[in-house]
Amino acid sequence: MTRNTLGPVGRSRRGGPLNGLLRGAAAGAAGTTALNATTYLDMAIRGRGTSSAPEDLVEKGAGKAGLPIPGDGEERDNRLAGLGPLSGIAVGTAVGAVAGGLHRAFANRGRSVPAPIAAVLIGAAAMALSDVPLKVLGISDPVDWAAPDWAADAVPHLVYGAVTYATIRATDADAP
Repeated sequence: MTRNTLGPVGRSRRGGPLNGLLRGAAAGAAGTTALNATTYLDMAIRGRGTSSAPEDLVEKGAGKAGLPIPGDGEERDNRLAGLGPLSGIAVGTAVGAVAGGLHRAFANRGRSVPAPIAAVLIGAAAMALSDVPLKVLGISDPVDWAAPDWAADAVPHLVYGAVTYATIRATDADAP
């Protein structure tokens, strides 16, 4: 028995804008996992330490917004250690949701962006949302980064973009 997946206007029920956003959010979560795995692999291979930038970003951002991080000493540090990576997950999921929504909007109009370009754009968007606040809040200035620092940031974000876009395409039953 086959199930009719056509909606009221002849489009697949999977093709609505909300579904594009939801598939994109799931794809962004997959991309974020790939970004984290790439980062941890780099740390293991090169023996480099973790970055405090995510925690510093949460701390400064919360301060600017007038939102205190509760606790003292180690308890507050532990909260920041959890909130920093959570903010990265939120950015990755949000960028994926937007990418999924845009992919669906393009597909509904019979258009698509070539996969390599889409992957780079998605990765660049996530990287910008991660790095621009570092500059704006005075935590780090990417202009001053050395080549290995740029590679440690750019490569995982490119992997993020590729995995996010591949997942969006793989879950889009209506994709050409």
